Amino acid sequence: MGHRLDGKVAIVTGAGSGIGRAGALLFAAEGAKVVCADISGDEEKTAAEIGAAAVAVHVDVSVAADVEGMVTTAEERFGRLDILFNNAGIGGPKLLVTEQTEEAFDHVIGVNLKGVFLGMKYGIQAILRSGGGSVINTASAAGLVGWRKNAVYGASKGGVIQMTKAVALDYADKGVRVNAICPGMTWTGLVPDAKEHPDPPADVPMPYQPMKRWGLSSELATAALFLAGDDSSFVTGVALPVDGGYVCG
Repeated sequence: MGHRLDGKVAIVTGAGSGIGRAGALLFAAEGAKVVCADISGDEEKTAAEIGAAAVAVHVDVSVAADVEGMVTTAEERFGRLDILFNNAGIGGPKLLVTEQTEEAFDHVIGVNLKGVFLGMKYGIQAILRSGGGSVINTASAAGLVGWRKNAVYGASKGGVIQMTKAVALDYADKGVRVNAICPGMTWTGLVPDAKEHPDPPADVPMPYQPMKRWGLSSELATAALFLAGDDSSFVTGVALPVDGGYVCG
């Protein structure tokens, strides 16, 4: 067990699985108290695995009242908020833009972009009350480069990156750092096979990532930990690719 987040209180959205679950477990192992937020119900499992240093909250990140309540829970249960990991997200249907429905567009933007907006709207107020801290938003390599049949998803993640940069500037002199991680192809619940196989099969190559393998949730969690703690004290407004070299091409 490490000590990089001793005395800190963190919220992690999407904590029921994938990057969020890995982040919640890692933050707790490094000494943080963690609010595990998710809509799936699996946030209860993650919080139970952590123990007394965690609380589970059922949250739809696209609903303002849910997000405000999540932040209130952090302050009421643990007394403060230092770290907000806005990680919850969905993939949406992979279709040409002419085939996308308005309902699918609204849903993807609501979770991936509005959810980050609401998290920062309410979370930063609490972080300021604690004297400062860190916000980490999960964007995507798809927010940095185009992915075929992913116009809506890419737009949501590109929006997260631009919002991250703007909010970082707004709070740079107020003690709140705001950064984003940009996963490449990562073995999470957004990959259908990952729901049955906890680890990527060796016979599934990734030729379009220079490292020719899937990213792991634990690797994204480690990047989030760096941005959450004091090791990154002079880092803000960054969109950090964690993608096996994908966006270098």
